[in-house]
Amino acid sequence: MTLNKLHWLSAITVFALISGFVIHLIFSADEVPKVLPFALNSPVTIDENPLSEPQLTALTMKLAELQSQVLRLNALGDRLASEASIPENEFNFQQSPPAGGPMLQSQTSQKKSLAVMLIEISILEESLRHEENQLTTLESVTLGHHIESTSYLSGRPIAKGWLSSYYGVRKDPFSGKPAVHKGLDFAGKEDAAIIATASGVVSWASDRYGYGQLIEINHGKGLKTRYGHNKKILVKVGEVVSKGQVIARMGSTGRSTGPHVHYEILRNNAQIDPIKFVYRKAK
Repeated sequence: MTLNKLHWLSAITVFALISGFVIHLIFSADEVPKVLPFALNSPVTIDENPLSEPQLTALTMKLAELQSQVLRLNALGDRLASEASIPENEFNFQQSPPAGGPMLQSQTSQKKSLAVMLIEISILEESLRHEENQLTTLESVTLGHHIESTSYLSGRPIAKGWLSSYYGVRKDPFSGKPAVHKGLDFAGKEDAAIIATASGVVSWASDRYGYGQLIEINHGKGLKTRYGHNKKILVKVGEVVSKGQVIARMGSTGRSTGPHVHYEILRNNAQIDPIKFVYRKAK
């Protein structure tokens, strides 16, 4: 997926506007101006009753959470701007964006209680969380621009070990009856390295029935790989992984009789025999 500079500028401009507004909200929260900086027919006021200590604590915690989110977005924005080779003087995520416009006069008085303020802050917080998710996804796409050249599936999902079970009908190790095995099993020592057989984006990194601790990687063009029964997962959903990267440690979680990795290849969400991919030469 190719992103041109216009897409980058649009995404980062939206982020900068939200970031600047929140920074302004945080740093102006304690200021109580004697004179309003603009003329209003009916001034906007906040509930005149003094805040109790629990209320003040709640408001302070909310502002601290927003500040933490803004700092994360600033760091992510800086990284994205750097990856997109956008000149530093075009975007400064440490400053509020320039703003202006004609002075408008309010027609009605707006009195806000603490409860209303907290609700509005929560809405803004949710908006920031959504923007963060979008920017994180954009980061994965950006950092994954090299995937196309390294997504060629080849090799074994282990650095050390042996092929212990093939794809197809076999005797089920638990029931003793014939059963279809839709993958390859590679046995080894507990904690042995499990490696990605091609570059891609992690689409699953958690427990799954039968597989135990499972990792699924999407390599594009309808191809996915699965690595099951892991003892420890070292990647997370949305992360871009490289061919040969250690993604987990071998274990025996789920429906397993000993330390091994259950390795599957899916084409258009249907398991296929991985053996030809295991033995073919890397590009």
